Amino acid sequence: MWGKAYDDEFAKLRNKPAVAGAILDAGWFHPNRSGWNHLRVIARGAGISDDRVEQCLAVVGMTEAANQRIGGYSLGMKQRMGVATALLGDPQHLILDEPINGLDPEGVSWMRRTIRTLAEQGKAIVVSSHLLAEMEQTADRLVVIGKGTMIGEYSMAEFLADGTIVEVETPQADELQQRLAERGLTAAHHSTNALAAQGVSVVRVPVPADHDDMKLRTIIAEVALTNSILVVGMATHRENLEQRFLEATKNVQEYHTDDAVAAPAPTN
Repeated sequence: MWGKAYDDEFAKLRNKPAVAGAILDAGWFHPNRSGWNHLRVIARGAGISDDRVEQCLAVVGMTEAANQRIGGYSLGMKQRMGVATALLGDPQHLILDEPINGLDPEGVSWMRRTIRTLAEQGKAIVVSSHLLAEMEQTADRLVVIGKGTMIGEYSMAEFLADGTIVEVETPQADELQQRLAERGLTAAHHSTNALAAQGVSVVRVPVPADHDDMKLRTIIAEVALTNSILVVGMATHRENLEQRFLEATKNVQEYHTDDAVAAPAPTN
């Protein structure tokens, strides 16, 4: 875990809550306990003060609901209580399994801010989630898994950069593609009906791993200027995290669905 093989060492640690905290299932609480009582029981078992319980309730915005039965909590409230439980020991590492499930928009924003704040405090946070649009705004690094197998580990910027393309509109697509190839850049071109009517094609140039899109656009502009190639337009297109994930896992997806729309029900 985090570069160390704990095995039996974790069992020997005297202050486990300060090493790792986790939220794995929002439904594991005893329904007849109050939020306060739930945290207090866990805190007492770990030698954690009641003051820390109060602090954690405040951090997750559950102070006013602390004396209510957990059985009456919404799923979002249970998620907040799970985070409070994980934070009791002020752990160095946090494991959060689907922490955004059941949260309203304010709760999602709060969870994102909380994760970022904890990371800025030097804590290592592992989040598993299928809400990729949210993870795109939250995570620094990604571990991509398909069918239980790790496909790769990347920084967010690195993973998204692989799906970034600069598109160039030009009536001299073949020449531009050739000149870019001389600079070691891969390019392909196509045309739409609307552009073809104007004698223009689109040259698509993937952003190399050692470039960003602005550097690539500068190179393309220099190549066009040096070789008197007319450029009508230029734009950067970035795939989002969901698109990149689907592309990276397309060969290991357990289920595949068709794009076909279901046929309408027969009528008598």
